[in-house]
Amino acid sequence: MTSAPLAARLRNPSGPLFFPVTAYGPDGSVNLDAYRAHVRDGVEAGAAAVFACCGTGEFHALTPEEFQACVAAAVEEAAGRVPVVAGAGYGTALAVRYAKLAEEAGADGLLAMPPYLVIAAQDGLVRHYTQLADATSLDVIVYQRDNAVFTPETVVKLARHPRIVGLKDGVGDLDLLQRIVSAVRQELPGQEFLYFNGLPTAELTGLAYRGIGVTLYSSAVFCFAPEIALAFHKALNSGDDATAGRLIDGFYRPLVELRNQGRGYAVSLVKAGVRLRGLDVGEVRPPLHEPAGDHVKRLAELIERGYALLQENDA
Repeated sequence: MTSAPLAARLRNPSGPLFFPVTAYGPDGSVNLDAYRAHVRDGVEAGAAAVFACCGTGEFHALTPEEFQACVAAAVEEAAGRVPVVAGAGYGTALAVRYAKLAEEAGADGLLAMPPYLVIAAQDGLVRHYTQLADATSLDVIVYQRDNAVFTPETVVKLARHPRIVGLKDGVGDLDLLQRIVSAVRQELPGQEFLYFNGLPTAELTGLAYRGIGVTLYSSAVFCFAPEIALAFHKALNSGDDATAGRLIDGFYRPLVELRNQGRGYAVSLVKAGVRLRGLDVGEVRPPLHEPAGDHVKRLAELIERGYALLQENDA
């Protein structure tokens, strides 16, 4: 167990960053027992951090009470072995409320989702994330995506805040991200600021992000195929591009092509994968929908193929 700051604990992760799904029972209510088992399995499998109730965890679908219960359960199951980062979002007032609930539940940090609905100017975004970071003692990672896309100058302003420690990129504009990295490096020399690849199925773009120095990434695959995710993480960070390429060609690219067959599959297909591996975490909540039966069958085949690739690599 460690009390080291979040940035220090995430700087050189020993394994993938784990974004667990949120488990629901047959009646649609949160199933904390299954959720605990899912988090516990992930930590024991080698996750370097637990990002609870974020995008893959259906943050949008949880009540504040459910959110806090899940974050507290994740903290208890992690037991200090790895940090727990909780989602926070919506408008500023609600984001602050979720941040305080996460702090009360024992989280180590926050992943700040985009503001709800509005498309704000850069000054407004700075105000929003600054007020969120001011609200608790927790370190904050800002999630760039959708209606929250930042200029390099804005990220420099955010990085000056003592509790805003990183940027997760869900846009995929490497030109923009390189300019952000360069601006922060130049304007804040010597300051550590973390960058994360936050695209869905981030392993597919891992080699490209590594080219500009971004090796941290969220792994949804770790939810249902931790051994595959661990093998890719090891290959990416050791420079074993041959293994990374085989996993991309044989598993990750087909998985992304399958994921692109349905809206919301970045969550619902992952949840189907967890069920295929034997843990009943229930279905997604509306407005998301379950994958088609033939897509679930294809997912099962892909998982089998992914594990076969690992055996070929060990042979």
